[in-house]
Amino acid sequence: MTNPTVLVTGATGTVGSALIPALRARGVTVRAMTRDPGHSVSGAETVVADLQDPESVAAALKGVDAAFLNSPSAPDAASLQIQFAHLAREAGVYRLVVLSQYAARADSPVRFLRWHAEVEAHLREIGLDHTVLRPNLYLQALLGFARTIAQGWFAAPIGEAAVSAIDIRDIADAAAVVLTTAGHTGHTYTLTGPRAVTHAEIAEAIAAATGREIVFRNASADQFSAALSGFLPPWQLEGLVEDYAHYARGEAAEVSSAVTDLTGRPARDVADFARDHVATFAPAG
Repeated sequence: MTNPTVLVTGATGTVGSALIPALRARGVTVRAMTRDPGHSVSGAETVVADLQDPESVAAALKGVDAAFLNSPSAPDAASLQIQFAHLAREAGVYRLVVLSQYAARADSPVRFLRWHAEVEAHLREIGLDHTVLRPNLYLQALLGFARTIAQGWFAAPIGEAAVSAIDIRDIADAAAVVLTTAGHTGHTYTLTGPRAVTHAEIAEAIAAATGREIVFRNASADQFSAALSGFLPPWQLEGLVEDYAHYARGEAAEVSSAVTDLTGRPARDVADFARDHVATFAPAG
């Protein structure tokens, strides 16, 4: 594609906000989709649309060459993504890149993995040029523990299981390549960090970066749920607990070379992530 226009859904989210500069660095015209009419995305043409409103999505897709699909977490996320794919095909979008999840499969005990598998299966059926990205646990999820890390600890129901967690910036860089170069049609890329790490090793990396003692404490699923109750809707909290059970079973330790294969450089290590987010983990005041 020459001078393509790429629509980025979830443009103000963690992945979308990293993808926009990655696309711009590749000379792409970016159209940023947001639900907030008062928000203008720097460096992009901002369009207001909501996946729940197909007319607004159809308007956002007009004149777009490729689209990156990352929907907000919702109970109907699979149906909304499937609807978006049909609208993209009707709009003549040349390529769709969908953000899925590591180990997505229809028979998974993890609801989020089942939902992603449903979308992937539908994309294969409708004949739209598409590529699937399946990232593992985001290292940026650790930012949600920043308050307790600033106090010297964090906890999760994962035990000593290792996970090949990935930096969101690597997801964005890989997505930018897939959205703008040929040879990715029908491919599914599993995106991971360069090694599998335990949460105790993550604590050590943050401790080394901050110069403070940081410890990881294993928590039961019930303790984890109680700590987050009131911050997340029940369905999302239950799904998050299922995610962590999946990690704790040792099912997310595989390391993939896809980030290096796509971008030409190694994936960021947890030590890199920790150094880059030292200020976030610092004690208040």
